[in-house]
This record gives sequence, structure tokens and C-alpha cells, in this order.
Amino acid sequence: MKSPDFSRRRFLQGAALLSAPLILPGRVWSQATAPSKRLNVGCIGMGKQMHGHVGNLLPRDDVQIVAVCDVDTTRREHQRRRIEEAYAKKTGESYKGCAAYTDFRELLARKDIDIVLIATPDHWHAYIAIAAVRAGKDVYCEKPLTYNVREAVELVKAVRATGRVFQVGSQQRSSKEFRVAAELVRNGLIGRVHAVGVSFGDPAQPYDKPAEPVEPGLDWNLWCGPGPLVNYNPMLSPRGVHNHFPHWRNTWEFGGGMITDWGAHHIDIAQWALDKDENGPVEVRAPRDWQTAKRGAQLVYADGTVLTHVKGKGVSFYGTEGEIHVNRGKFEFVRDAKVVHKFWDKEVDKGTSLEREVTLTEREFLADAKVKLYNSKSHFQDFMDAVVSRKRPICDVAIGASTTIACHVMNFAYRYGANAKWDPVRNKFAGFNSGGDSRWLTRERYRDNWGV
Repeated sequence: MKSPDFSRRRFLQGAALLSAPLILPGRVWSQATAPSKRLNVGCIGMGKQMHGHVGNLLPRDDVQIVAVCDVDTTRREHQRRRIEEAYAKKTGESYKGCAAYTDFRELLARKDIDIVLIATPDHWHAYIAIAAVRAGKDVYCEKPLTYNVREAVELVKAVRATGRVFQVGSQQRSSKEFRVAAELVRNGLIGRVHAVGVSFGDPAQPYDKPAEPVEPGLDWNLWCGPGPLVNYNPMLSPRGVHNHFPHWRNTWEFGGGMITDWGAHHIDIAQWALDKDENGPVEVRAPRDWQTAKRGAQLVYADGTVLTHVKGKGVSFYGTEGEIHVNRGKFEFVRDAKVVHKFWDKEVDKGTSLEREVTLTEREFLADAKVKLYNSKSHFQDFMDAVVSRKRPICDVAIGASTTIACHVMNFAYRYGANAKWDPVRNKFAGFNSGGDSRWLTRERYRDNWGV
């Protein structure tokens, strides 16, 4: 992985920032957490997703946000002010201890930063994450973990070589309804699962928006980074502070459509339930009329289970003895054609709740289960616990990699019409006549030496 050289001007600017003293209050947080045990956090990518992360971090006494980074000046400065105002209110004293950077490398160069949160667009995840672990940081990175298959493979190698803790932001694993659904499948409560339906939106499309004047204060070249230097349009990087998820994720150039965006959530749960973590499908099948199709791509697993991209209920498991449907805040368990426990629509399922139905299912069917899955009640707290214990978190990098690779394999069906055999151990097409093309595994061209 090669990094473009700093200019002399940028190097001097970075050196000045790194050497500048932080103005901290004499008493910083509550006495519950000693300053020596408080972990310093750097945040990279200050859009809507990171806005939520910052809100969750600010009340905590065990961490302190000391740096933010974004190529957009408005978003970067907005979050810096927000953080400093919150800490000033918390301490009752003035606070000017949050630095702001345009270039992530300047943030990663700081020796005092322990943890890095990454919430950039997908095409930047792998490069920044690899640089972060090599800089000695533990990392929480948003999903989908990488832009392509090769990046996922290389990122796992880098994390293992450095021994860093790495949590992927597939937070559904830390929600009770998804864990219980997966445990029901693992313990055979619906018999042998032969089919899975995963419901999310459309594949990506080529970027084709008209050029507009670049947003003032935005480093557009750095935003594009490893991807092509396309014309600016606010579809990719919205103007100012925004409260929506930008549509770069719907382009082939910078994302993977809903296949990688929401697929990284629902296919993740499917593979968890099917016991395919750090594994994956052995075949991909394209839908009919794949050039225009928006549903219908399939992944086939070694035991014959077929996972299909559908319009459905979220994640649906179909077994020889029943069905399980699960989505955020929704759960349905069907056995022998009878609904056993269900909370799906609050207007229909009155007099009960998600917590009640899921808890009753767990008590009645899983009390003596042979398979008990990793039980995390908070995705970020699970990461923090792993940072302290140095154990792997619930969605370790290798798990996130196998999920995102499955999403990329599904995308081969929509983008290339692939009907191909796949090797989930080597993460390559299974053979010369497998139906796939090895060029699909990586970006055709990385720009400005940003290649992984």
C-alpha cells in the first residue's frame, strides 16, 4: 500500500498541528475514570453516521474525542465545535482540545490517539483502516468493510499482522432479536434450512450526475481518492451539514448499491445463522435479465442452502419444520405452520412487544440450547471491552470481511451477469471454467497510488 507524498506545505501544517499544545481543563472528567485509563479517540469521516457516533461518545467518561477529520471544512468544523462545546459544558471550564484535520494521515500520525472510528464513504474504508492499524490504533469501521474483495483480504492480513482490535459496524449482531433468530436456526428449531431470503434495495448504477461548482472548503480530489476523479455533484458529497445518508453508496464507482449497504447487515445475519462466518457461498447465480434486474441474485452454500435477494421481511429462514423472519424491531417464529411468537406490526400485534416475544422464545426453546452465540448488548461497548481485554469483538475484521465478500459476490451477478463457482476459503473463483473473471476482485485502476 503506497501513500502519495505530502507536499512541503502540508507537512509543515501537519507538524504545527501535532506539536501544538492542547488546552485542557485542570479537572477533565468525573473521577470515575482516571485520566491514565481514558482512551483518546480520533474520528474520520464526519457525516451523518459519525454524527451519531459522536453523540454516543460525548457522555462517556472512558473516552475523549481529541481529533476529527473530514475533507469538507463545514462538516469538520461543525463537529469540532460540537465536541468542544459539549466537553466545556461537561467540565464547566473552557475546552479547546479537539484538533481538526483535512488529511487522515495527520490524525493517524498522532501517537496519543488510541482508537480510530472510520465512517467515510466505502471506497476509503480499506486504505484508511490498514493505515490505522499499522499506526498502532484499534479501529471501529463502518460497514460495508471494503469496496471490493481484494481489499477485504488485505485488510484482514493487516489486522492480524498488527494484532489490533477491529470491530465492524454490523450492529445488528448486538440486537437480541437477531441473535435469538440465529440461535434458533443453529439449534435446528426449524429443521434443516434450505432457503434464505434477504430483503434490501437495488444494485448500484454508474455515476452520471451533471457537474456543479465544487462546494467551497471541500478537497474534492481527496474525497475521490482511490476512485475516479469525477465531476462534483452534491449527490456524492452534500453541501454543508446534512442529515441524510448521501447517495454515493448507489454508484459503482464509490459504493455497491444496497447490496453492500443493507446487504452487509442482512447477509451478515444470514451467514451468522448458517454458521458461515469467515466462510461464504460456493456459487453465485445471476437473475434473468440481469442487466436491468433489481432482485433475484442468489448465493449458494456448500450444503445446498440458497440465499436469494428478494422483496421480503428482512431476513427470512425457511426450514423443513418452520420459518423465522427477523428485522430491526421485528420478529416472527413459525413452527409446523403455526405462529409461535410474533411481533411485527405494532398496530396488529397489540398487547405484546418485541422484547416479550423474543424473551419468551428464548426461554421456551433455547434454555438448554447446545449452541449459544456471542451475546453482545451494545455494539460499541463490546468494542470497548475488547480493546481492554485484547480479545476479538463480536464482529471482528475477519467476520466483516466474509460478509462484505459475500455482498461483492452477489454484486457480480448484477454487474456482470455472473453464474460462477466461488472458493470462500481462497476468496477467488473456484477454477478456470468457474464462470468468473479475476479482474472483478479489485478496482481496475487505483488513482494517485491510493491502491491497497
